[in-house]
Amino acid sequence: MEPTWEVVWLAVTFVGVTIGGLVVRRLALAAVRRWPGDAETREALERALSLPSALCCVIAGVYVTADTAREWALLSARWSDRLGLVLQAAIIVSITVPLARLASVAIAWLGHRQALGGSVTGLAQTTARMLVLVVGGLMMLSAVGVQITPILTALGVGGIAVALALQEPLANLFSGVHLLADRPIRVGDYIKVSEGAEGTVIDIGWRATRLRTLANNVVVVPNKTMTQATLTNYSLPEPRLALGLKISVDQAADPDRVEAILADEVSRAVGPTRGLLAEPPPGVAFSPGLGEHSLDFTVNYQVAEFVDQYPVQTELRKRLLRRLRQEGIEMAVPAQTIRIVRPRREVARPDAEERSARPPAPRRVAGGPRP
Repeated sequence: MEPTWEVVWLAVTFVGVTIGGLVVRRLALAAVRRWPGDAETREALERALSLPSALCCVIAGVYVTADTAREWALLSARWSDRLGLVLQAAIIVSITVPLARLASVAIAWLGHRQALGGSVTGLAQTTARMLVLVVGGLMMLSAVGVQITPILTALGVGGIAVALALQEPLANLFSGVHLLADRPIRVGDYIKVSEGAEGTVIDIGWRATRLRTLANNVVVVPNKTMTQATLTNYSLPEPRLALGLKISVDQAADPDRVEAILADEVSRAVGPTRGLLAEPPPGVAFSPGLGEHSLDFTVNYQVAEFVDQYPVQTELRKRLLRRLRQEGIEMAVPAQTIRIVRPRREVARPDAEERSARPPAPRRVAGGPRP
């Protein structure tokens, strides 16, 4: 076969293998578009496979063409080996890049299925991509003849040194991952930490969690402290909060009448009072009951969320106080009765024996000499 025809056949081989690979790629992408998942995941998967798959088709065409040229003695062994190394590196890159993107898409899909936070899936996607790229890079270096054992040893020693030097930041980092994955708190929840900090969660970062207090200040709590402390989340399992308001009246009042008045007034307050829930309806209980100087009632009600309790309590106190005064029911006033007992003075009197033992007093004779 003449050299001109050999070159033509090599070109035909390259074009044919490349076109065949592109046809297979098109069919694979069409199958991806019909994948029974959400549209966002399908689009991300198609973007991850589109360019690397086209590169794989070109590499396959070059590889088959180079192998054919070597068999026809059109390519020397030296250049064939060099081209083989380049093709191996290109194949590894063309496989590594889509694998890294596929790992990212798979983690995002899994995070969506498990309802994980965006920060968790973002960190996991970055970690997965970096892991796949590092493994692919090491394989490429090994394919071109670079010894990777010293590199792995250096990476291991360096990793240990970095871990020892960054113990506290790494502890906060993994604590942040735990908070975002386990989700004991969420952005927008009102929480209280056992150390005393409380407020609305405005951000869960990798190092610390930020809370906005009722005084509109920001409290920064390290994630390590958040995972070790006892957390009270007032927004879980639902934001509404059950509360009780104690009302004490005079003991002379009729308990049934007081209970009816309180129940009527708190039911009237449901509509006008913002944050006071109608369901479940408020109620009144004669509890704790009879006190030392009062009759104690508890008005039970629920508010929409934690911060609503303060204006609702203020409004209910004012309404109930006005209603009780209108009905002529006195509020309880602490009273104490103090009795002062004065002991009588005792006059010392000699007893009869003492008086009989005494000698009789001498009589005084008129005109006689004094004794």
